[in-house]
Amino acid sequence: MSAQTSEQTTGLLPDMASRHTARARINKHKADWRGWKFMWPFAVVFVFVFIIPIAYAVYISFFKNQMIGGTRFVAFENYTRLLADRQFWSSVGRVTVFTVFQVPIMLFLAAAMALALDSMKLHGTKFFRISTFLPYAVPAVVSTMIWGFVYGAKYGLVGSLNDLLGTNIDVLKPDVLLASIANINTWEYAGYNMLIFYSSLSTIPHSLYEAASIDGASEWQIVKKIKLPELKGSLAITVIFSIIGSFQLFNEPSILQNMVPGNAITTYYTPNMYAYNLSFSGNQANYAAALAIVMAVITMAIAYIVQLKSMKEQMK
Repeated sequence: MSAQTSEQTTGLLPDMASRHTARARINKHKADWRGWKFMWPFAVVFVFVFIIPIAYAVYISFFKNQMIGGTRFVAFENYTRLLADRQFWSSVGRVTVFTVFQVPIMLFLAAAMALALDSMKLHGTKFFRISTFLPYAVPAVVSTMIWGFVYGAKYGLVGSLNDLLGTNIDVLKPDVLLASIANINTWEYAGYNMLIFYSSLSTIPHSLYEAASIDGASEWQIVKKIKLPELKGSLAITVIFSIIGSFQLFNEPSILQNMVPGNAITTYYTPNMYAYNLSFSGNQANYAAALAIVMAVITMAIAYIVQLKSMKEQMK
């Protein structure tokens, strides 16, 4: 390369750099919509499927449909009526009791199964993993019908055991009905939560276990000092999901309603059942919308409190 060519090239570089800097300054003030181009299909579906229905539910909750006069604006009347509704608070109390007992038992079983899989001392791990997750793949309606026939005191497995043993066990009695529903729910979702825990444990390098064993740590010490602390993050996620799912309890009691003798499962057995029956059987869609909004707020508040507590625990 000649000296003249070198000088021309050297002179071009500052010129190109200055033009690039000027273009960057111009583009700095322009909005970058490339991310939204990828997101718009999801954003459109999200707005139409999630945002608009919620906004519409909030809107109709401020109205009341009357036999005479039609629909009229009543402001917060539906909400004040809800606060004094004993059936609503009865259903909320029932799902609260359900959540307090069912969620810890289910998550304990899920964590125990995940620890058993991660120990590598369990024979047939692939079959165990698939068989425990399989109930989650069964639709809730189908699994509830299966368990309903198992629970039957006259025609099911419980009835056959009663005939064989001469007992009179009835797991669909009002006193134990909620526990029977909790058993169905645990059977359905324990495997799902087990996979979340197992995925969290899979991130721990096995060299850490070997080092702990060389230092003389027992199997229980490894679980206590290494594995359980690793489960804190996934535990927060599973607790939040389980609480939300418990407060949305609908399929299991709704299907069992026709299998349970008497009136053990009422139309207001759970908040979701109460809202459904108000809207489709009682022609009170506005009041049902107010109920749904209040339940959404309660559920979000509880989930938020759990999340804050888990974040504080993780920061320690």
